[in-house]
Order: sequence, then C-alpha cells, then structure tokens
Amino acid sequence: MALIGNSFKLHQNNSLSGISKMTQSQSLRVSIHLPKVVAMMNSNTRLERNFSVSVESVVNELNAPTAVEVVDPTSKQHPTAVGGGVEDVYGEDTATDEQFDTPWSVSVASGYSLLRNPRHNKGLAFSEKERDAHYISGLLPPVVVDQDLQVKKMMANIRQYVVPLHKYQAMMDLQEKNERLFYKLLIENVEELLPIVYTPTVGEACQKYGCIFKRPQGLFISLKDKGKILEILKNWPEKDIQVIVVTDGERILGLGDLGCQGMGIPVGKLSLYTALGGIRPSLCLPITIDVGTNNDKLLNDEFYIGLRQKRAKGQEYAELMNEFMSAVKQSYGEKVLVQFEDFANHNAFDLLAKYSSTHLVFNDDIQHQWFFRGLISALKLVGGSLADHRFLFLGAGEAGTGIAELIALEISKQTKVPLEETRKKVWLVDSKGLIIKSRLDSLQHFKKPWAHEHEPVKELLDAVKTIRPTVLIGSSGAGQTFTKEVIEAMSSLNKKPVILALSNPTSQSECTAEQAYNWSQGRAIFASGSPFAPVEYSGKIYVSGQSNNAYIFPGLGLGLIMSGAIHVHDDMLLAASEALAEQVTQEHLDNGLIYPPFTNIRKISAHIAAKVATKAYELGLASRLPQPENLVAYAESCMYSPSYRNYC
Repeated sequence: MALIGNSFKLHQNNSLSGISKMTQSQSLRVSIHLPKVVAMMNSNTRLERNFSVSVESVVNELNAPTAVEVVDPTSKQHPTAVGGGVEDVYGEDTATDEQFDTPWSVSVASGYSLLRNPRHNKGLAFSEKERDAHYISGLLPPVVVDQDLQVKKMMANIRQYVVPLHKYQAMMDLQEKNERLFYKLLIENVEELLPIVYTPTVGEACQKYGCIFKRPQGLFISLKDKGKILEILKNWPEKDIQVIVVTDGERILGLGDLGCQGMGIPVGKLSLYTALGGIRPSLCLPITIDVGTNNDKLLNDEFYIGLRQKRAKGQEYAELMNEFMSAVKQSYGEKVLVQFEDFANHNAFDLLAKYSSTHLVFNDDIQHQWFFRGLISALKLVGGSLADHRFLFLGAGEAGTGIAELIALEISKQTKVPLEETRKKVWLVDSKGLIIKSRLDSLQHFKKPWAHEHEPVKELLDAVKTIRPTVLIGSSGAGQTFTKEVIEAMSSLNKKPVILALSNPTSQSECTAEQAYNWSQGRAIFASGSPFAPVEYSGKIYVSGQSNNAYIFPGLGLGLIMSGAIHVHDDMLLAASEALAEQVTQEHLDNGLIYPPFTNIRKISAHIAAKVATKAYELGLASRLPQPENLVAYAESCMYSPSYRNYC
C-alpha cells in the first residue's frame, strides 16, 4: 500500500515511516532514534502492513530526537545537480556561498547523538534556538560562543603541548569530535599546524599508531579480505568517494616498513586535500592495504594492529591489488582519483604503469613535477639554463630516479638533444656507490638508465669531487649524509651551491638548514622536505624553502575532480608545477625562497586546479562540460568551507 496523507506506517521490521505536508516534487526522511524505532522513506514508499499513527502524535508523545531530510530536485544542492563544480551530495556549502542556513538537502541528527557526530557537531557554538530545536538543551553549558573564539581556544590548548606527537593527538581528537572546527583551525594556522598533521610529526605517529589508534579514520583491507573487497568498500559510510589515498605501508617516509601502521599517511594526506585543496572531507577515503610486514620489531610488538606475518609478494600481492583496483572502480566509478602513496620501489613503478591507462591514478613519490619547479626557481638564483648544470643525487629509489627523469626530459625539451644524452647530466649514488655501467647487470630496472661510463666511486664525498655537481639532491632517506666535508666540497666548487635535502621526516633529512648555511658560509641555496626554522649566519637571517608535495597534490586533485578527468596525463602534472612556479615572486627569490609561503596555499591550489583542468579540457580528458569561462574563480567556488551551518 502506498503512503497516503499525514501519517506514519509500521513495517514488519517494527520501523515507523511517514510523510507530512510535502509536495510531489519533495520527499521526507524521518529517523526517530529509539530502540527498534527508525523511520526512513520517500513519497514512493510502499508499505507491508496497514498500521498508521500521526506524525504529530509520535513526536509529541515520545518527545524524541529526530533526523529530517527534505530533498528539492530543483535546488542546486540536489544530489543529481552540480553545485560549485562538484556534486554537492551532502548539501554542504561552497567557499563563495554566503548563505549558511541549512539547504534543502540535509541530514542532521539530534540530541546527544548530534554532539557525537563530527560532521555536524558545533560544540558550544550551537545557538539557544538550535539547542531547543535539536534536543541539546542541558547537554551543554549555557554559554554560546562563535567559531572564531573556538579556534582561538583550541590553538591556545595545542600550543601548551611541548611534544609534537601530543599536538598531533590533540588535532586528531578534534577531527573526530568537530570536523569543521578541525579544518578551520588547520586552514587559518597552516604554517604552524602543517608539520603537525603531516611531515614530520606524522612519521612518529605512524611508528606509534598501534598505541594511539582510537577509532577508524579509513578502511583497512587485508589479505584476509581477498574475494570480498567490494563488500568491504560498502562498509564505509560515505558512498560518493572522489579521492582515495592508499598505501601498503612498506616505505613510510624514510622510516621503512611500518605495515598496517602506515595508515597515518593516507589520513594526513587527505586532511590536506581538504584543508589546502578544498576537497570536501566526505569525498575522501584513506585506505591501507595490509599484506603483512617484514619489520620484526612490529611483528613482536603486542600492540601492533596489523597482520602478524611476513609480506605477501608476487602473484598473491598482484591479485589482491587487482581486486582492490577493480572494486574501487566498480564502487565509485572511473573518475575516482587513486593516489598511490609510500609503496616500495619494486611495487610503486609496477602499479603506476599497470593502472595509469585504466584508472585515474598518480604517485607523487615518482611523479615529482612539484619538486622540479622549485629546482627551476633555485637555478634562477644561481644563473644559467638547466643544461648548464650538473646534478648529483644521493638516493636512487623512486623519488631520486623520478626527479632525475624529469630533469633529463626538460633538458632534452629545451635543447632538442636526445634523452639518452641529456641523462648524462644527471648522476646517482646509491648504497653501493656511484651508479655506473660496470654495475649494469646487478641494477634494478629503474636505475639502469642512469648507469654512465665512469670509474667506480664508493663514497658521496668522492663522487662530489669527481662529478663536480652544481646541484646536490638528497632522496636517500638517510639522515646526516650531507656531512660538513660534503657541503664544504660543494661550496669550494660553486659560488652558490644548490643543496636540496628532501628526505622525511626531519630525523632522516640529509642535513639541517643550519648545517647547510653554516658549512657553506651562507652561500647555499637550500630547501628541504621537512620544515626548518630560520637560520642566522653572520648577522643575516636565512629562510629555507620546504620542498613539499603538499604544494601540488591538493590543487591537482581539485583540478581533476572539477573537470571530471578520466586519466592523469603527464602534461597535467607539468601544468600543476608551472602554476606553482608562477606563484613564486621576485620578492620570494630575493629572500632566498624557491617556493611560495604556505599562508597563501588555497589561492595557490586554485591556480593549480585551474591549470590542471585547462589541460584536461585541451587533451579531451575532461567529462564535465561545458568548460567554465573562469577556471580560477570556478576552482575557488568548488572549495569546501569549514564555517558552521545553521540548523534552524
């Protein structure tokens, strides 16, 4: 029987369903939070039993908290409509929307459950009217404060902690309690809090993740789930996912194999997708693929939260990843962005090569366009074209070889010299010394293009003296390897040596900013993967740049989503890096900065997103048509705003 009139109907499962005073173009969802009493329906619902009570009598008699959803198909907020460039399934506001009242499409719990819902909880910012309407009165102290005061209070609390990990835990606790306040705090204090929620503190958080784990922030998929990954994905409460960051935990930063505890990396990265790139948190999904760990310390740790077995490899590993990638596409469509993060070299290259033609994927550990533009900025301070310089890398993994290939490709593009020749401008040192032709048979496939004719060289210092590089780049994950002797040698060879210590976290950085400036007598052009405080040398203050992929991936993700891209093309990554380079002003360069300050990161992300989207349309890879006229303004309109909504 179809629902008629102003009444609820009782199903065989003892649930109440009803509709009241709705037009034919609208539907109502009501949830009454009592044991065995939950109502969900729309105007087309058919009932299995003919039992009815009035809406008013149920609410008045039970005085129960309610959750109401009203959907207006004509509204821009309707799930099938496009609001601000991306489907606004959850009715959340955009950055340019000044109307902060609840839209036609909304789902809001009430009462005690509302205060436990991080998506909607506002804490003491609930107005008296909202408290009365949503059964919160008495559950909070009587004072009402605004969000700005909450931000001020939270920053004061976080600054009281001395240990960075304690600050990280405080931020994670806030994210689990009040999502919008968490992001407002992070956006407005990005330079102070970025090192807390991301590198370097996230590295320590991953090492201790088993001890600090409280509640799920993403999905854990293990070998035990083989054959049912599609069902596992359905357990995640959000059904419209547009960005996934996935890791198998084998190469977490420079810390090595942390297994299941690598989840801190996807969680941290997706926080930045929202805070820096404006991707709504409801569209983001962190995932860890647990195939075991080869870290004996973790296997013997009673608090370890992952599978207690050695890592799966070969066909078993490939089959699990293939099932995962197929399930992701089946669940979320071909336009879901999958970022591979912190996979070991032997899997990272293979996964990117295998799925780049069938899925929307990228790996910023390999595809280092964000770094390349920082290098170009550094060379502006030194002088000469890219081809005029010699590059020496310490570290020949996915990061080192990925950056090296970008350099060689750009030199080839600029000079019209074959790539095989321009690669000879770039030299790499690994754990066994300089990569040369005589080692070719023992090299991994991604190292072989960098094997040049040369006599064997074992030590980095000897390689510096022999190769005489103008640029020294660290991607080894080995701390304190740019010794005083190495930097002094670089300084003796170059008036302005470019020294880039890229490894994370801080403990794994090849050298500190203070060491680079002091040992080079203030002449080094220095940047690092982890942040360092300004350094004073001979009465001058030196501010080093942070070569951080957080400059690129949030804006890249926004550009891919707002254009509806179906594949990530290398030209899109280059467009992103060009947009970043355009944000580096002469004033920044004069102050020794090769990257712009993070204080303007949302503006930077909007420009990056616009460049990426433009390239997607040019390449015919964009599915969201027609193309907006002003893509920068369009990108800004798509960005998530953490400001509170009114629930009355």
